[in-house]
Amino acid sequence: MTTKDPFAEREAQKYEKPIPSREFILGWLADRGTPVNYNQLVDALQLETDDEKEGLRRRLIAMLRDAQLMQNRRGAYALVKKMDLIPGRVQAHKDGYGFLLPEDGTEDLYLSAKQMRAVLHGDRVLARVAGVDPRGRKEGVIVEVLERNTDAVVGRFIEDNGAFFVSPSAKHLPQDILIPADKTHGAVHGQIVHVKIIAQPNPRRQACGEVIEILGAHMDPGMEIDVAVLGYHIPNKFSQEVVNEVKDLSEEVTETDKANRTDLRAMSLITIDGEDAKDFDDAVYCEPLEKGAWRLVVAIADVSHYVRRGTALDTEAENRGNSVYFPERVIPMLPEKLSNGLCSLNAHVDRLCMVCDMEINEKGEVVKYRFYDAVMNSKARMTYTKVHAILEGNEALRDVHKTVVPHIENLYKLFHILREHRVLRGALDFETVETRIIFSDTKKIERIVPVIRNDAHMLIEECMLAANECAAKFLIKQKLPGLYRIHEAPKAAKLDELRQFIGLQGLQLGGGENPTPKDFQQLLEKIRAREDGASLQMLVLRTLSQAQYSPDNVGHFGLAYKEYGHFTSPIRRYPDLLLHRAIRHFLSGGTFENFKYDLASVQKIGEHCSMTERRADEATRDVVSWLKCEYMSHHVGEVFSGKVNAVVAFGLFVQLDEAYVEGLVHVTNLKDDYYHFEQAKQLLMGERTGIKYGLGQVLKVRVAKVDLDQRKIDFELV
Repeated sequence: MTTKDPFAEREAQKYEKPIPSREFILGWLADRGTPVNYNQLVDALQLETDDEKEGLRRRLIAMLRDAQLMQNRRGAYALVKKMDLIPGRVQAHKDGYGFLLPEDGTEDLYLSAKQMRAVLHGDRVLARVAGVDPRGRKEGVIVEVLERNTDAVVGRFIEDNGAFFVSPSAKHLPQDILIPADKTHGAVHGQIVHVKIIAQPNPRRQACGEVIEILGAHMDPGMEIDVAVLGYHIPNKFSQEVVNEVKDLSEEVTETDKANRTDLRAMSLITIDGEDAKDFDDAVYCEPLEKGAWRLVVAIADVSHYVRRGTALDTEAENRGNSVYFPERVIPMLPEKLSNGLCSLNAHVDRLCMVCDMEINEKGEVVKYRFYDAVMNSKARMTYTKVHAILEGNEALRDVHKTVVPHIENLYKLFHILREHRVLRGALDFETVETRIIFSDTKKIERIVPVIRNDAHMLIEECMLAANECAAKFLIKQKLPGLYRIHEAPKAAKLDELRQFIGLQGLQLGGGENPTPKDFQQLLEKIRAREDGASLQMLVLRTLSQAQYSPDNVGHFGLAYKEYGHFTSPIRRYPDLLLHRAIRHFLSGGTFENFKYDLASVQKIGEHCSMTERRADEATRDVVSWLKCEYMSHHVGEVFSGKVNAVVAFGLFVQLDEAYVEGLVHVTNLKDDYYHFEQAKQLLMGERTGIKYGLGQVLKVRVAKVDLDQRKIDFELV
C-alpha cells in the first residue's frame, strides 16, 4: 500500500528509513471514515520492521501535536476536521475569561471563566463550538489541551491565613499559582519570586508551583525588565554551543568571504538610524537616472552568510524570533559579536550585504529590481536628527558631512516621489505619538518625552517598504515557500461597530461591505482636523486586523500592497533571515525542488515568529506601563491636564498632555450624578444633569492612586 503514497520520493530524500507521509495517512483515514488504533494503522500501512513501527509512532505524536489528529477515549486516532474540532491558542483576559484564537484565522471563540480554569494564556487546545453567549459571540468548550505554553511565572509571593500563592506580574496570567508549604524555599510575603510550574491547572485544581528564585523584596530599578523577561519566557541566555560557534568567527570580514561578490565599496552607501542604535541592518544610496527615474540601492546586512541552517546559532535565533527592545536594554536575537559587530553595517569597515537594486520611475513605481550578494563599506553613520537638520539647511552639519550631503538630497527627492505614490496607492498613515523614557544616572525616570518622527524617519521607511515589496515579489516569481508579512482586511463585525459610532460623529467610511485602504485613508484625513482626532484615530486603528507572518500571501491591507515581506532587518527578525535564505537559494542556482524548506515548515516558523512578536510587544508594554506607574507614584495629589482617550462602562481613560501617561477616572469618582454608558456614542451621560463625557474632551485631573502591581493609575476630576 505504501507504494501508492504520492509523496514517497520526498520522504525517501528526507529520511533514511521512510514511512508513509502525513498526507497519505490523512487521506487513508478520510477514506476509512472511522477512527483506528495504532495496530490497525500498522497493519493497513504494511509496516513490518521495528524501525518502521517506531517511525509511525513518532509521526503520529507529531500529527497529534500539530492538531491534524486526535485520540478518542479508546486511544483510536481520528481526523480533527471530521470531529468539528477547532485547534487554536488561548488568549486570557485579566478578568478571568478568555478567547480561543483559531489557527485557521476564523472567528474567535469566547471561553468562559469556567473553561479558563483548566488552561493558561498561550496554551494550544482543541475546542468545539458549544453555542452563542448573551452578547452573540460563539462560545467554545475546551476538549483537549495539545500543548502547554507556561512552565514558569514571575510574581509577588503572598501568604494568606497559612496558604501560599503567587500573583503573576504578567497581565495575561490572571490565575494565582498555589505554592505548597514545602515549596516556598524561604520566600516571605511581598517578595518578587520566580516560580516553576509543577502541576498545570485542570477543571478541578488551580496550577501549583515551586519557588526557584527570590528576585527581591521590591521592584528595584531595572528589575521590571528582569521580571518581564522571566514572566514572558523571553530567551535571554545563549547556550554554550552558540558561544562556541560565535567564538570561531573572525572579528572582521575575511578576504575569502568577499570573493565572488559585487564590489560596492566605492558607492556612497550610508546608514541612517536613531542616536542610540548599535545594530545597523540597512544602508541606502540613490542617484538620478534619465527621464525623471531614480536608482535606489538598499543594502541589507548579510546575516544568512554567517547564520547557517541547522547550527546552534540558527536554532537559537529561530527560538527567539526577534530582538526585544526594552527602555535602555535590548535582548538580541543574535550574539553581540554578530548583531553589533560582524553583521552590523558599521561605518568605514567592509561588510557583506545582500542588495535590492531598484529602478523607480517618476511616478514612484518600481519598474525594475534585482537582488545580488555584495561587499560594501558604509561612508557615514548618520542619525535621523542629523539628516533632518541637514535637509533643513544646517550649514555646520552640511560642512562636516559634505561628501554625503548630495546623496542625502537625492534620497530626499526620491522620498517625496515615493510618498506621493504611497498616497495614491491608499496606504494608511496614522499619526500616533510614541514616547521615550529619559532616565537619570541612578536609573530613576526623569521625564517622559514624545518621539518626533521627522522626514528622515519617513525617508528610510519608504526605502525599506520598496525593498520589502520587491522581496515578496521575488518570492512569488520564483515560487519558493517563504513568509509574507500579511495584514488582512478588517472583519465585518469591527466595521459595523466603527460605522455605527462615526456615523453619530457626522463621519462616514466609504466602500460598502469591502472598504479599501483608500476609503480608510479618506476617513483619517477628515478625522485629523478634529479636536477628538487622536481618539477617533485610535478607534479606527482598533478596527484593523493584526499583521502576522504567513506563507499564504493575502497582501498587506494597511500598506495597500498586493505582496509584502520582511527583508530589511535580518539582525533582529528571523522572518527576514528566512527570506534572505530563499533569495540566496535561487541566486546560487537552486530550484523549488531542492529548497530545504517546505510549506509546512515555513507555516510553523511563521506561527512561531508571530507569537514571539506579540510576546515582545506585550512584554515591552508591560515594562513601560510599570515605569510610567513608578514615575506617577511620585506625583500623587498633583493636577494635570489631559484628554479622554477612551470611554467604557466603568469610566474614562484620560491621557495626560505633558506626561503622556494614561489613567482611569472611575465612574464612581463622577460624584455629581449617576452616569450611564452609551456605547454607540462612546460617552458617559449624567442621568439628572445631562452632563456628557466623551472622546477627545479636555479635563483637569488629580492623580489619586497608583498601583504598581496592577499597572493602574487612578485619576479624579478636579
